[in-house]
Amino acid sequence: MNHFLTDTQKDIVTLTRQIAEGEIMPARAKLDAEEIFPRDIVKTMGDAGLMGVFVPEEHGGLGGSIMDLCLVTEELSKACLGVSTTYGAIALGTLPVLISGDDAMKARVLPKVATGEWIAAFCLTEAEAGSDAFSMRTRAVKDGDSYVINGTKQWITNGGEADFYAVIAMTDPSRGARGASAFLVEKGAPGLSFGKREDKLGIRASSTREVIFDNVRVAATNRIGREGVGFLVTMRTLERARVAVGAQGVGLAAAALEAAVAYASERKQFGKPIAAFQAVGHMLADMAMRVETARALLYAVARTIDGGSEDFAMESSMAKVIGSDVAMSVTLDAVQVFGGYGYMRDYPVEKMLRDAKILQIYEGTNQIQRNEIAQALIKRAAKRS
Repeated sequence: MNHFLTDTQKDIVTLTRQIAEGEIMPARAKLDAEEIFPRDIVKTMGDAGLMGVFVPEEHGGLGGSIMDLCLVTEELSKACLGVSTTYGAIALGTLPVLISGDDAMKARVLPKVATGEWIAAFCLTEAEAGSDAFSMRTRAVKDGDSYVINGTKQWITNGGEADFYAVIAMTDPSRGARGASAFLVEKGAPGLSFGKREDKLGIRASSTREVIFDNVRVAATNRIGREGVGFLVTMRTLERARVAVGAQGVGLAAAALEAAVAYASERKQFGKPIAAFQAVGHMLADMAMRVETARALLYAVARTIDGGSEDFAMESSMAKVIGSDVAMSVTLDAVQVFGGYGYMRDYPVEKMLRDAKILQIYEGTNQIQRNEIAQALIKRAAKRS
């Protein structure tokens, strides 16, 4: 389908695809098996300008477009979801600075992100605060012209690898979610440490660790936005980042479909390619329709955000749910098309299926997203009545 990309966007897709096919795909099995963090690939993307697609031009980026972020994410996800998760987490950790950081913070942080010099992470989830994120126990206590942070964040993508962490902590627990604030903590800060690297089902190239704060002191100038706006910073961040998770799903599903079609066209049984059998052909047709449907929604939501809409939380949740559900169903069907070969690690669809599951879990489970979509529908109906 023609999605009417601009010439610049076409160039972004072409460049990302060259890096994906030239550097990521040949290494993806090794990255997965040995759990190698793709720092060199991040640097290559930084040198090519792709780390700056979500950064404004005045800070060394390409403009800060969510659509461009989705295009890069989609292409990376076709090659390796572990690499695209690393990339997406950098955007996720940078978004609070983009949304609420002051000019000095933006000038210090964003150019280094755009060049690939700095890797970011977002610290929200805790052991007892997952879907109910604002029951968190991490505290930031004001002490003169600084804050002292104590607590532990769990399941942090890029944990231990990131050069800075956007951290959500409670500054006034008595106010509930309205008592949360956001902080920028740089790697190497005294008291900042990390748990073991988690041994995961999929996205094994990405690093997932606990991030531990033991009397970590940060200057008040490292607070992102005003005290007490951590909830707002988090919501604005996740509303944008969830669209990129949808892009991950679309890219992964598209790659699984492409692999399945190629295999079904070559694999012969009873004297003809298995694609000629109606049962297989219908599976491929259904897979293709799901991919195109998810992509159309994804691009529409990304363009809505870039167009200046202020109310897109429901649509971003839809893009995340549809994209991730499609990735799960299409990769599962791709393994079925491959038959016994699809279950073997010699073929890429095995990894794709393992990787797909996380998309339905992180950045808000799909069950939570459905709750959010339903609530938004009710609120919008109430406004119209």
